[in-house]
Amino acid sequence: MSEIPVFDHSAKPNVGRMPAWIRQSLGRDHYATTQHAIHGQSLHTVCEEARCPNRGECWSRGTATFMLLGDTCTRACAFCAVKTGRPLTVDHDEPRRVAAAVQHMQLTYVVLTSVNRDDLADGGAGIFAATITQLRQSNPRLGIELLTPDFYRQQTHAQHLILEALRQAPGIARLVWGHNIETVPRLYPQVRKGADYPRSLQLLSQLAAQPECEVKSAMMLGLGEQPAEVVQVLHDLRAAGTTRIAIGQYLRPTRYHLPVIEYVTPEQFTDYGHIARELGFTWVKAGAMVRSSYHAEE
Repeated sequence: MSEIPVFDHSAKPNVGRMPAWIRQSLGRDHYATTQHAIHGQSLHTVCEEARCPNRGECWSRGTATFMLLGDTCTRACAFCAVKTGRPLTVDHDEPRRVAAAVQHMQLTYVVLTSVNRDDLADGGAGIFAATITQLRQSNPRLGIELLTPDFYRQQTHAQHLILEALRQAPGIARLVWGHNIETVPRLYPQVRKGADYPRSLQLLSQLAAQPECEVKSAMMLGLGEQPAEVVQVLHDLRAAGTTRIAIGQYLRPTRYHLPVIEYVTPEQFTDYGHIARELGFTWVKAGAMVRSSYHAEE
């Protein structure tokens, strides 16, 4: 393993232009078909709402990450392009429309995420559960991956709702359940307002205790973290039972969001990937353009 350099972030950021290794694919092949399937059912995706740089590539491959519970989040993370405010009432027909879009796209693996809904008694878990039921009724062999919020004070209740739906649905009662740790604990007050590092680890640990779940998380780098802090987070995630990890570069969605402090080099990402595998992660994606659901079906 090559030595990971330590950077001094005490100075004012001066990252300049994006480096050559950051490339965004516009995509062609199945882009229009994916777009029609999503917009035709009046659905939201994290690909659009969070301005994901991989939308062109993923939509052209016929994949997308469906975002449940509307397009308005009750939190205001300083890195995220999803709008913040008072959400609309829950759309209970949304699970049916997601299943219709998945069937139209002929997907064999689907990723479901959502905005934070701290205004709801179940944190939105009921819609996740209903969507799992609809998807498995349409295709019992469908692979399902969740990327959920921390569900705040409703973690146990939310898990019960979702896992009960999984157990009762046709097909194999197993899924990948992800919750993103996002950054190092020191940066939480600036990066993840309203979130809590121990609370996120607690959710991951609770999920790892469920035989139906393979647990996943993700980090974004370039916000001022030190390499030793990143490695410590990887240790914490493994101790919590996480087996899948995605590590990518933070890219500023607008000038109103947190600035990029550093563009992490491909060599650094390779080193982090090696460390993750040595710690026992069984699925590792590490690179500038990696996002939590990027090539999730692999």
